[in-house]
Order: sequence, then structure tokens, then C-alpha cells
Amino acid sequence: MKSKFSKILVSLLILVMALSLSGCGKDENKASGKKNNTEVKDTDKKQLKIVNTSSKSRPFAVMINNINVARPLQSGLQDAYLMYEIIVEGGITRYMALFMDQNTTRIGSIRSARHYFLDYALENDAIYVHHGQSPQAQNDFSALGVDRIVADNSKTGWRDKSLNVSSEHTLFTSIEKLNNGLGNKRTTRKNDLLLNYSVDEVDLSKKKDAKAANDITIQYSNSYITSYKYDENNKYYLRSVNGKAHNDYVTKKQYHFKNIITYQVKNTTLNDGENKGRQNIENIGSGVGYYITDGYSIPIKWVKESRKSQTKYYYEDGKEIDVNDGNTFIQIQPEGQKLTIN
Repeated sequence: MKSKFSKILVSLLILVMALSLSGCGKDENKASGKKNNTEVKDTDKKQLKIVNTSSKSRPFAVMINNINVARPLQSGLQDAYLMYEIIVEGGITRYMALFMDQNTTRIGSIRSARHYFLDYALENDAIYVHHGQSPQAQNDFSALGVDRIVADNSKTGWRDKSLNVSSEHTLFTSIEKLNNGLGNKRTTRKNDLLLNYSVDEVDLSKKKDAKAANDITIQYSNSYITSYKYDENNKYYLRSVNGKAHNDYVTKKQYHFKNIITYQVKNTTLNDGENKGRQNIENIGSGVGYYITDGYSIPIKWVKESRKSQTKYYYEDGKEIDVNDGNTFIQIQPEGQKLTIN
């Protein structure tokens, strides 16, 4: 009996000591700042630094003048998280710059709407910003239900009269001014962001069909040629137009982009009776192109099912592409024009 009692007593002592040591361990963790596994996962979770994927704000999609005389005046485009370049009449191009959750104080200069740009505003559920429009765009505003702001020289913009250019090239706006023009427009985005942004670095060099992409040339016409040069130190692409650095008017710094998506579509001249050379593009359907980032390119497939639907971009294995955190330029090039990636 005494032996049995001793065994019970020893067992109790061992249990008390174990509990005591366990408590000390917890206290030590608190004192040293150690976290349990769950806490590590929560606090050390990776986050995007540039594109806020948790935001549900509707972006502004601003039409940007890109005629030669106006290009040196372009302002604020570095703040755009997404940009498009597409051909318009006369072999020139126009940009559309998307801004979300920014406070950019000078954006422009602003030009008129073309109907196929509306497709890309709609796929981003953006509020479209322009000054003037083609007849085709005018018809599509109501037909497609486009939310838009007409920039003017008072409430939603201003004319910079200090510039030594024609008045048509002097209209600018700011995010504050655009907010003035919202009225009762919906400001919460209904759909997901167009692109899938990865918290981990997208390393194309490990993919099967990857090729070096340090110098890119994208021709739109004989007089409009876009090019990029990879800056390995900063891991982005410096942008040039017609062989000259594409610089911001205010900061004087060269525009740079983390991601480039480029593909070709067929364009035709509209027979609209006005003989102004306005274009149409065949952007509904599918085709091939390239995704370029961090010094490498890879072939992709694009699919757009309707004017309102989002363009989807896929690797050749059918998986939707992930893009690196940062700003992206989508270059929609006329079919048959020269593209070089070296």
C-alpha cells in the first residue's frame, strides 16, 4: 500500500513539474517576442506594395493626347497602374491611363474619345474621362452604358495657357477635379481587377518558352514607334517614343513600367462618310502576343468575348498569367506591324 501511494505521489510531482515548465515556456516566448506558428503566418503575410488588390474603387480611365507636339507635355502617367496604347486616325496613337486610389495633381493633356477605347474602360469597370468624341463613340456611350466625365476648363479640368501650343493640347485634370465630376456615379468597382497580381516575383526565365527581353520595339506606323529598354538595376522598363526618352513634363523623369503586354489586332479605316481616316479594330475574339517582365518575354494567348467582357491572358499551357506587382502597359498594335524583342 505504501509502495502504491509512493508511486502516485511521484506521478503527481512529475505532472506538476511538467505543467510548470510548460508555463515557463509560454512566459519565455512572451518575453522574447516569439510567436506561435499561426501568428507568424498572419503577421508575415506577403503584401503587394504598388497595386492595392483589396481596393474596390472604380478607376478613372483618362484619354491622353499623344500627338508629337503634345507628348512633351504629358503629365502624371507614372501614377497610372494600367495604360493602353492603340492606333487612331492618321497613323498616330492615343493613350488611355487608368488611375485608382491616387491623388495625382496634373494629368493630361486630355483628348477625345474613340469607340474601341470604351471596350477597355468597360473591362476595367472604369469611369471614362475625355474631351470630345467621334460619332461612333457618341453612339456607344448610351448603347454600352458608359459612365463618363467630360473634362472641361472649369469644374473637371483646366487649360494651361502658359504652354506655347494650340489650345486643343492644353487641357489637364487632376484626381481632385475628377472627383468633382462624379455626381451620383457609382464609385465602387463591381468586377475584379483585370490582371492577377502576384505577391511573389514572377520569374519568366524558368518557363519553357522564355526568351531574353532587354530591348523591345513596337511599331504602330512609320511615324509612331514605341520602345522599351530594360533597367536591370531597378527591374523595370524605360519607355521611349520615336527614339526619344518618354519623359514626364513636371518631373522630367523618364516613364518606366514593370510589365508589358503586347499583341496585334486587325485595324481598318471606317467608311463613315466623313473621310477623316477614323479606325476600327477587331478586338473581339482571340489571338497571340507576349507578356514581358524582368528582362524576359513569354508567348501568351489573349481572349476577349465581348466589348464589355474582360480580356483574359493565358500562358500557352492554358493557365491565366500572373503579373508582377507594378504598373503595366498594354500595347495593342496594328496587325502586320514590326515587333522586335531582344
